[in-house]
Amino acid sequence: MKRRSFIGKTLVGSVAALVTPKVLSANENRSFSKIHTPPKGPISICTWNFTTANAAAAKALESGTDALTAAIKAAEVEELNAQNTTVGLGGAPDREGTVTLDASVMDHTGNCGSVVAVENIVHVAALARDVMEKTPHVMLAGKGAEAYAKSLGYKHTDLLTAESKKEWEEWTKESQYKPIINIENHDTIGTLCLDKNGNIGGACSTSGLSYKMKGRVGDSPIIGSGLFIDNTIGGAVATGMGEEVVKTVGSFLIVELMRQGHSPQEACDEAIHRIVEKQGDTIDFQVAYIALDKQGRVGSSCIHKGFTYMHYENGENQNFEVKKYLHS
Repeated sequence: MKRRSFIGKTLVGSVAALVTPKVLSANENRSFSKIHTPPKGPISICTWNFTTANAAAAKALESGTDALTAAIKAAEVEELNAQNTTVGLGGAPDREGTVTLDASVMDHTGNCGSVVAVENIVHVAALARDVMEKTPHVMLAGKGAEAYAKSLGYKHTDLLTAESKKEWEEWTKESQYKPIINIENHDTIGTLCLDKNGNIGGACSTSGLSYKMKGRVGDSPIIGSGLFIDNTIGGAVATGMGEEVVKTVGSFLIVELMRQGHSPQEACDEAIHRIVEKQGDTIDFQVAYIALDKQGRVGSSCIHKGFTYMHYENGENQNFEVKKYLHS
């Protein structure tokens, strides 16, 4: 049952190059109008240097797969990657040693779904889609989300690997909680896809901050914060310190700025500016955004240096280093 609409390495064509994306010019038309443009795609972008994940989305898009399905395929690659301690299997646990996962998805019709604090289920982005398409709800949490997953046949999996457990046990010796920029708050794969039909879909998946308080939830499963899409305009996803993204409803803000005529680059910069303006110059956390509009233009911005994103288009899957906002 469809839920109600939410208001509001075969494809790697070249060696990844670390370059700073060009800032695009502003669209001077500030009217609240839809962007009428021929479909341009496929395009896939994702947070961080998840080359294989973005290539999986690209391969799906090139075969004619819809944008949301392609975005979820990217998420699934990292959810299964036990070496990635910020997503899925092998994710860093909370302070009590329990791994919990969050995810959200949104499609081109405005439908969305999310799951929060899920244990023992690897593919939470796909589960978020099931919540969207098969229940009357937007969000399921905790044991309820896990029980629903099992009713659909999802496999019970212990998400805490031996390596993650060892690192957590080492952390408990001092139990200091101070997230490290681009490491412990490098916590999300967020993917935006533009398919051959010109539709945009997106997905986010994360295990959240390392050694978070039990029950902590960040921005990733919150529609409008970690992810937002308006198929008439574009989409945005966030990564980094989720609490700060939630305070400014960052992804929704970026899409609304694009609706008013700002380019994706300008919109991402403004979303980061809103955070920096409130915090001042001594910010000890990272927040980063990427955005994609219906014209196929991409924007990205971050507080501190070190953030990169993947961009697939026209057979090339490249990694781009983003110019920091703070003191830039």
